[in-house]
Amino acid sequence: MTAPDQKRRQLLQGIGAGIALPALGIAPAIIAAPRERPQMLDGVQSGDVTDGRALIWSRCDRPGRLVVEWDTRSRFGNPRRMLSSITDAGQDFTARVDLRGLPADQSIFYRARFEDARSGVLSEPWFGYLRSAPTRPRNIRFVWGGDTCGQGYGINPDFGGMRIYESMRMRRPDFFLHSGDVIYADGPIPAELTAEDGSIWRNLVTEEKSKVAETLNEFRGNYRYNLLDENLRAFNAEVPQIWQWDDHEVTNNWSPSKELDDRYQQVRDIDTLVRRARQAYLEYAPMRVARGDKLGRIYRKVSYGPLLDVYVLDMRSYRGPNTDNLQSEQGAQTAFLGREQLRWLKRELRASRATWKVIAGDMPIGLHVPDGVDAQGMRRWEAIANGDDGQALGRELEIAELLAFIQRARVRNTVWLTADVHYCAAHHYHPNRAAFQQFEPFWEFVAGPLNAGSFGPNPLDGTFGPEVVFQKAPPTPNSSPRAGFQFFGEVEIDAQSGALSVSLRDIDGAVVYSQTLEPWQPA
Repeated sequence: MTAPDQKRRQLLQGIGAGIALPALGIAPAIIAAPRERPQMLDGVQSGDVTDGRALIWSRCDRPGRLVVEWDTRSRFGNPRRMLSSITDAGQDFTARVDLRGLPADQSIFYRARFEDARSGVLSEPWFGYLRSAPTRPRNIRFVWGGDTCGQGYGINPDFGGMRIYESMRMRRPDFFLHSGDVIYADGPIPAELTAEDGSIWRNLVTEEKSKVAETLNEFRGNYRYNLLDENLRAFNAEVPQIWQWDDHEVTNNWSPSKELDDRYQQVRDIDTLVRRARQAYLEYAPMRVARGDKLGRIYRKVSYGPLLDVYVLDMRSYRGPNTDNLQSEQGAQTAFLGREQLRWLKRELRASRATWKVIAGDMPIGLHVPDGVDAQGMRRWEAIANGDDGQALGRELEIAELLAFIQRARVRNTVWLTADVHYCAAHHYHPNRAAFQQFEPFWEFVAGPLNAGSFGPNPLDGTFGPEVVFQKAPPTPNSSPRAGFQFFGEVEIDAQSGALSVSLRDIDGAVVYSQTLEPWQPA
C-alpha cells in the first residue's frame, strides 16, 4: 500500500462541509530521500475515546516509534506531542499512542508519523480527526455493525470497494462500534465468484487471503487485506472505533470443543489457533490492553459522557463448548460470558450513572444460531438460544441471571446492540410473552453485514419473549453486497430530552427502519 495521496493528506473529507488540514510542509528532523523514509502502510485509526483519552494506532514498514501530535485546531499552532515505544516485527510493526489530557467535547486533529528506530528519519504524516468525549450532556451519534469481508466477498474495485464504510463516514458519527467478525480468518478471498444474479464479483486478492489463516502472519494478513480499501482507510482516519470480536476472527463457530476441518493442515488444535488469532487481533485493534494482562481482555466499558455508557462484551473467550444447550443448572458447559465477566457486567451496570446503558453483544439473545449436530445426532447451538421455548436452560441461564439482576437492581434504560446474523432487525423482549419472566422489557437491534454475504432471517426462541418488530433479509441466501442487503445501525441521543433513536440503514445510508425510545423517568 502506498502513502496517502496529496489530496487526502491535505483535506480530511466529509466532516460537515469538510475540515481543511494543513499541507505537508512539515520538514522531517533528518532530510532523506523518500525511499529511505519509513512508510505508514495502513493509515491511522483511533479508538476507545473516553474520559479525556483516545488511542491512536498505525503500522510502519520497519522498526520505529509512532509520533503523534494533536491540537484542537487543524493548523496545529500549539501541538502536543506523544510517542510510542519502539515497534518491531514481533508486533508486525504496529504501534499505538494513548493520548491523555484531551479537553472535553472538542475537535481533536492529529498527525501521525513514524520515526526510524535507527536513523531517526521521519515518515510523511498521516492526518486524523476525532471528537473527544463530553463531560456535559450533548447530542450523540454513533454507528454500529459487523461482518466485514465474509463469504468470499472482499474488496471489489468495480463496485467501489467497501462502500458502506463511506456511507457510515458521511453520517459524521462520534464513533463506530464494530460488533465482531472484523475479519474472516477462515474465509479465503478468491479472485472472483458468482453472485446471486449470475454476475461475476471480482476481488482484490492477496497471498494471506488465499487460504484459511493458520499462522500468525496469515491472521495479520487478514487485517492488512481489509486496510487495502480506500473507504475503510478514510473512515478510520475520521471515526473513532470500539472493537469487539466474534468467531471469524479465529474460525467459524469456535468454542473449546471446536474440531478443525481438513482445510487446516498446519494447525489441528483450536487453542493454538485462538492464541495466534488473539495476538493478531490485539495488534491491529485500536483498543487499550491493560499492562500485565497476558490474555488481552476484550470486554470493557467505554464511557462517553453523562448520557452513555457502552458495555463491550466478549462472548467467545469464556464460553463453554457448543452443545445441545439444554442443561438445567449452570456450570462449565453452560458458560457464555463466564462468571468473572458476568460479575463485572453486573457491578458496572449497577454503578453506572449514565442515562443509557448500551450492552454490545457480538451475538443476539433470542435468535436460533445452530452449529450442526454432535456425535449422537443432537443439534448443537452456537449462540444463546436453544430452540426450546420453555424456561431458561443451558446458556440461557446466564442471560436469565443477568436480566433478573437488572430488574432487581433497578438498572434503567438498557439497550442491546448486535450483529452476526447478516441481516437487520429490531426485536422487543417482554415478560408477558416469555417463559422466563423476571425482567423488564427491553430492545435488541441487529445490524449487518457490512461487506459480506447476506442471510436470514433466523427463527426466534420464546424463552425471553422476543417479538420481531422489523426485519429485512435477502430472498436469496448468501447474497452479495451488490444485492443491496448490507446494513448498519445508527444511534442518536438527544441531549435535551434524553431520547434515544435507533435507525437501521442500508448500504447507501437510507433508513429502512427507525425507533425512538424515551428514557425512564421516576414517577
